[in-house]
Amino acid sequence: MSIARAAAIILGKELRTELRARELLSTTVVFALIVIVLFSFAFDPTSVETRRYGPGLLWIAFLFAGSLMLNPTFAREQANDTWSALRAAPVPAFAILLGKMLANLIFLLLTEIVLLPVFSVLYNVSLQGILWRLATVLALGTVGIVATGTVFSAISAQARMREMLLPLLLLPVLVPVLIAAVEATVALIGDQPVLDRTWVTFLAGFDVVFLTASWLLCDYLMEE
Repeated sequence: MSIARAAAIILGKELRTELRARELLSTTVVFALIVIVLFSFAFDPTSVETRRYGPGLLWIAFLFAGSLMLNPTFAREQANDTWSALRAAPVPAFAILLGKMLANLIFLLLTEIVLLPVFSVLYNVSLQGILWRLATVLALGTVGIVATGTVFSAISAQARMREMLLPLLLLPVLVPVLIAAVEATVALIGDQPVLDRTWVTFLAGFDVVFLTASWLLCDYLMEE
């Protein structure tokens, strides 16, 4: 079976599981909304400083939401005793990882779609005219969060304190992604919106490097 077909099967399984339970996505959206709203209380929405700090708060909310969402990625397989059966299936190990990544990417992007209008209203930031350029930054930053988080979720799945271990592993690695995404977003919502190619290139490079490393090391990651 090809990697693409196997990954599509895993993706379909993850989507069906979430559609039946409707727990992970709803919990993540509510959590991220609470973070955005609480942060907004600390700033004057008409202040120029809001445009400076708003993108950082937005990406912190995305990062917290991603951490919450990524934790059960492989833990559910352990809890239901399906991990051994999944690994015994005649599919490449990277297909399993890729299917999980795609499912997490869809879930986190849906969360971001819900959060963006709320962010725009609460922080007095107009997204008109920059939406497609902002979508590019969001897509590249989200791929970095999801790819990294899914890999570390696989690593920490069998640990006894996996709920605490995943953020400890994930957050330091994602600092460069967070910095690049925030800077690119700040440039977009400024008085003269511009897509900063330096930070966008950095995000794209991070995604390519980490996805390639995941592909090369997936067999060892799955065994661990």
